[in-house]
Amino acid sequence: MKFAMCNEFCVDWPLEDCFKLAAEAGYDGMEIAPFTLAESVLDITPAQRKDIRQMSERYGVEIIGLHWLLVKPAGLYLNCPDAAVRRRTRDYFEALIHCCADFGGDRLVIGSPKNRNIMPGVTYQEAWDYSLETFASLLQPAKDRGVKLCLEPLTTKETNFITSVHEGVRMCKELCHPNFMVHIDVKAMTGELRPLDDVIRDGKGYVGHFHVNDENLNGPGWGDTDYEPIVRGVKAIGYDDYASVEVFNFTFPPEEIAKKSIDFLRKVFV
Repeated sequence: MKFAMCNEFCVDWPLEDCFKLAAEAGYDGMEIAPFTLAESVLDITPAQRKDIRQMSERYGVEIIGLHWLLVKPAGLYLNCPDAAVRRRTRDYFEALIHCCADFGGDRLVIGSPKNRNIMPGVTYQEAWDYSLETFASLLQPAKDRGVKLCLEPLTTKETNFITSVHEGVRMCKELCHPNFMVHIDVKAMTGELRPLDDVIRDGKGYVGHFHVNDENLNGPGWGDTDYEPIVRGVKAIGYDDYASVEVFNFTFPPEEIAKKSIDFLRKVFV
């Protein structure tokens, strides 16, 4: 198992300082939330992308991918009944694919609950079909750039669309493409109210990325979430790629979040 950290908990830090922290704490990689860099990835020039990739190489911390994809710009929605909105969203996803690859990353985490809730007047099946159509149109660009699209099931507190690993796998099966996978997240999986190793086993053969945190929204090991079944589950499905620290409580110093989290991960993933 390799370990990464997400940059957004280093609130308002220059990106280079985030790389420095990741390197000093011992992380192998870093995940970037695009909204921390620009209003839109289209605003990040080729020269800036090259500089960011070289910065990553200088610190020996791989940029593994992007997450929190649709925070900015405004007006994007995965399964909106308005075809023009879906087209803009589809085109922005393609821009994210290119930005990710330009940084040297190979995965996009597709969460964004507020941009995928089933809208009033739309049935579940219609929302599913709109989403399926959008994702299908992105498979070739993703393949061409070597980027995995990792769909993140989230809790019913966050969204009413794709709230279980089982549903995420169903989308993977319908698309049937190696560049479309499911993403597992500890905080999100606790919402399924089942043994976490069973939830993880639902994703066997389809898991493309893994976020580690705690049900209390802090880092892994900071709360009551039992990591023994989580470790058992990821071992059972043969996942040995990145475990990436994503937290939602930014009140602690970034140095504490980074160090305390990786120390815990090194203990449990042996």
